[in-house]
Amino acid sequence: MSEKLELHQNIFKLKKEKNAIILSHNYQIEEVQLAADFLGDSLELSRKAAGLSQAMIVFAGVKFMAETAKILAPEKKVLLPRLDAGCPMADMITVDELREMKSRHPGAMVVTYVNSSVEIKAESDVCCTSANAVHVVENLPAKEIIFIPDQNLGSYVQKLVPAKKVILFEGFCYVHHRIKKEEIGAMRARYPRARVIVHPEVRPEVREVADEVLSTSGMLNYVKNSPAHEFIVATEQGLLQRMKRENPSKEFFPAGAPKICSNMKRTTLMDIYDSLQEEKYVIEMDPAISKRAGQALREMLKYG
Repeated sequence: MSEKLELHQNIFKLKKEKNAIILSHNYQIEEVQLAADFLGDSLELSRKAAGLSQAMIVFAGVKFMAETAKILAPEKKVLLPRLDAGCPMADMITVDELREMKSRHPGAMVVTYVNSSVEIKAESDVCCTSANAVHVVENLPAKEIIFIPDQNLGSYVQKLVPAKKVILFEGFCYVHHRIKKEEIGAMRARYPRARVIVHPEVRPEVREVADEVLSTSGMLNYVKNSPAHEFIVATEQGLLQRMKRENPSKEFFPAGAPKICSNMKRTTLMDIYDSLQEEKYVIEMDPAISKRAGQALREMLKYG
């Protein structure tokens, strides 16, 4: 028996013993994706966490995702296998900076991308993901929206909801922000029959040369149902691995050099095993802050 197969079997046994479930984000390394009970994007994982029967959640992702799971399922024990799996974009905005923005725009509502800390969520009216950000903003009663922390997703929302004034913070996902318009052009020249699909976290000039701008789940649905057989995919490389597994007759190419989130790639299969075996690392938060953040997250779940 191979070492990896034995590790998978031991993880399966521990899950049964401890009444646990493994949730994994699409950007995790492939061996972790394959060990997961449920694989998805931020919105899908949030919905899943809110309705689980298991007593323990092992979250293969980054810290804000495990926090979100704990907020939506406070009675569960939520484990993050790697404490150093963070999100640089989530760390770009502070509570003081958000409060200062709110003081300058007293009539605005705060829409916070789920890629943010629990403290920032607690200062917000509603959270969103890339899948429902447009729907959230267009349905809020306020004419002014403070959108944090991702300026690229915020500018995409502004373009699609021109009736609202969207006030942006200068945060960004370093992985998607690195993708350049010139890379898309070069890949189109190499694969002229390929459809170009990009995530809304990319720069505006990259969105302008795309065939489709789609959330992570939107990309998966699009490539599954499209008659095209070649796709240039401008997002984190982990999603392309899932696309290839689920669509073996189609071809997928990154936008230039593969774009990697080092934080997402830190979690290994051994980390999953150790997390289950030793029940580490337990997500804990200030109850008052968690309660306020939960209000914003539950508002998010009302939107498709």
